Amino acid sequence: MENESMVTSMILTAFYEMEDLKYLYFLIFLIVYLTIIAENIILIVVIYVNGALHEPMYIFVCNLAFNELYGSTALLPPILSNLMSNTHEVSLSCCQAQVYFMHTYAITEFTILTVMGYDRYVAICQPLQYHRIMSASKVLKCVVLSWLLPIIAFGLFFVQTLRLKYCGQTIERVYCVNYSLVKLSCADTTISNILGLFSLVAYTCPQIVIILYSYIHILRVCLSSKESQMKALKTCSPHLLAMMNYSVGCFFEMCQSRLNMSYVHYGVRIFMSLYFLIFPPILNPAMYGMSIKAIRVQIIKLLKLKSEIAPASRETLGKIKPATLCQTLCQTTALTS
Repeated sequence: MENESMVTSMILTAFYEMEDLKYLYFLIFLIVYLTIIAENIILIVVIYVNGALHEPMYIFVCNLAFNELYGSTALLPPILSNLMSNTHEVSLSCCQAQVYFMHTYAITEFTILTVMGYDRYVAICQPLQYHRIMSASKVLKCVVLSWLLPIIAFGLFFVQTLRLKYCGQTIERVYCVNYSLVKLSCADTTISNILGLFSLVAYTCPQIVIILYSYIHILRVCLSSKESQMKALKTCSPHLLAMMNYSVGCFFEMCQSRLNMSYVHYGVRIFMSLYFLIFPPILNPAMYGMSIKAIRVQIIKLLKLKSEIAPASRETLGKIKPATLCQTLCQTTALTS
């Protein structure tokens, strides 16, 4: 074991298995990161600039997109940097910061999806009272709660991890997670493990109860008529797909953290550990952008506007005679000087 006073950095050993194809992995992760940024920023801009989209559901979608940017930025730039490193070593403080960002992203994602599930319940089960129940003040409270609850709740638990002294420095992952840090502690980690399991229950059970309650009532309404079934299908399908996608990713992550996966090929292990951090940020904006007509129409308008402006600008410049263009430039230069 390493002396605890000497452990000031962590080595992410999974990167050594990626050495042979590190340039290919770098290109893939770079494309993934740029795709996530582009998709989510387009979604945020479209919702922000269109007053018709300033409804509770779209506000929650916008917050979900912000969280996707937050989580992917905490993950992918460090991965790109570590891929090009020879030692694949990160400072302990950077590792701890990444743990905090990764876990708050995960809890915030689940909390926002829970709030969106409640919003769908009100829209389908109590449509006449929707705007009264989902008032501007209540939407603001839901948004603030979705961000503050994970930041504060995990922060209180994470203090316990920050107090630990470490006797090891190897983490068999491509990013830092809390459970990996706890396992490297010199002290008895029984209390930390109990607190970790308790916090996992506390962070997930209330959300699961709300989601189950919402969809039980939605299902009951759907059974009443075919019209209600179609409405629920159109309204809830993006949210259900997002929930299933995120749940699969969380299941992969729990398997990776809690079970012995050494016999599994390293590529599969990396895929499982990165699923919930990469696929929801890529697929969610695509699902909401294409599934929700109001957003889809605005995105198509935005793309058409850009495609029309570029040829029009080139055509206008092409119609200007060279002599006229030269004269205009000379006059502009004289005025500015």
